[in-house]
Amino acid sequence: PGGAFVFLWFMSQNPSIPSCRVRPVVKLSFDPQAQPVIAPNVILNPLPDAALQADFIAQAFNRNIEWQVEPVFAKDFLVHRDPETGLLLPDHSGMIPAAVFFPLIQRENGLHVLFTRRTDHLTSHAGQICFPGGRIELHDADVIAAALRETHEEVGIGPDHIQLIGTQPGFITSTGYTMQPVIGLVKPGFVVQPDQSEVAEVFEVPLSYLMDPRQHQLHQATLPDGRQRLYFSMLWNNYFIWGATAALVRNFYHYLAAAHKQL
Repeated sequence: PGGAFVFLWFMSQNPSIPSCRVRPVVKLSFDPQAQPVIAPNVILNPLPDAALQADFIAQAFNRNIEWQVEPVFAKDFLVHRDPETGLLLPDHSGMIPAAVFFPLIQRENGLHVLFTRRTDHLTSHAGQICFPGGRIELHDADVIAAALRETHEEVGIGPDHIQLIGTQPGFITSTGYTMQPVIGLVKPGFVVQPDQSEVAEVFEVPLSYLMDPRQHQLHQATLPDGRQRLYFSMLWNNYFIWGATAALVRNFYHYLAAAHKQL
């Protein structure tokens, strides 16, 4: 995983996947911010500045980096190898394929990552911090097309302002989606125009902060049925980044850490 971006699948070959966006309302049975924090099994180091540069990240995604997904969620980053291309692809059997854009923005003090806060009336993940994105529709050619379309619709950043870098393994969410991240650099001159029906707020977080594992907290929640749920979180100012979004950030850390050792 992590080579140059590629077309991962074509939705036209999956007619059984519905295009309807109607979903039942999903409400959390616990307060994510109130759950206890547990100690990680391994202490990880922050990434050096050299690994946080746009040129290095682009170079890393053009190389064959040996790495492992976040161990806590190894079973949730389901991947399989395409027998023809040898590429690692997400195993989205029984799941709803979705794409998100992991936007990197160059600022004077380094790269930043753009996030959205979803509006409170949405049927799923209401009020949560997310990357721009959504489910892959039948008319989307592939995961990249879906991520670019959703980004344009949600925050107004068009494909002409995006330099694609690569993709990473999809994450199986608790709500039944395979969330596939598409990494890219947002070019200067873009204008953010949020879709107010879906996006309550758009904000940025320094990549250096997100790539510092000391800012990553691992929570353990006890669900009403007695099951245990683990999830990472990162708190930036008043923004509580957690769940699938935090898992993708954590995975991005593992990839860049491995790339920095190998390049």
